[in-house]
Amino acid sequence: MDWKSLEGLLSGANKYSTIFGRIWLSIVFVFRVMVFVVAAERVWSDDQANFDCDTRQPGCKNVCYNHFFPVSHIRLWSLQLIFVTCPSFLVVLHVAYREERERKYRIKYGEQARLYDNTGQKHGGLWWTYLLSLFFKTAIELGFLYLLHLMYDSFKLPRRVKCGVSPCPNVVDCYVARPTEKTVFTYFMVAASMVCVVLNLCEIFYLITVRLLTMKRQGTVRTASKRIISEKKDLM
Repeated sequence: MDWKSLEGLLSGANKYSTIFGRIWLSIVFVFRVMVFVVAAERVWSDDQANFDCDTRQPGCKNVCYNHFFPVSHIRLWSLQLIFVTCPSFLVVLHVAYREERERKYRIKYGEQARLYDNTGQKHGGLWWTYLLSLFFKTAIELGFLYLLHLMYDSFKLPRRVKCGVSPCPNVVDCYVARPTEKTVFTYFMVAASMVCVVLNLCEIFYLITVRLLTMKRQGTVRTASKRIISEKKDLM
């Protein structure tokens, strides 16, 4: 996978993000993608080849490995990183839609005409798109964490597993390659994912709080304007 291309696409969404969104993107690429590409992939590169069982029964080793590791951690994390970054493209697409509307509006009414004060400003529909993207990212993160825990019953990889799946002749012991190293990387990726969840929740709270304060301030301004107009009418 070309992670540089993904980083280039997400950099377009980064300029429309808040400070929490910029920190989130830094953590995704520095503490997740970089660790994934540089180290984690190599740790799991030979996991099936080094998965050893106390039997030479043909097919037993492969069946036991598939039973205990239905989906590789690496492939699961790859899907997680892809899916968790996809909602950010909704913001980029919405801004591109605004820019296209702005272009057509200027062609129709002249170069000085403006449909938006700033096409990247988070208000109106773009605010909702940005907020929904945060909910999607949070749900995806939590969903993959639950899936990882559900598949392996724990984030800690065992050193030895007992397998009695056919065609194994009986219950045999199978040994996982480098379980401690894999456990460390698993906990690291889970911790990074949880930090991203916390940042998403903070950004959601920040956006809603700013929006409520803005609406309250605008409501106060409107009330004051109506009161001034009413006083002028009374004087007249």
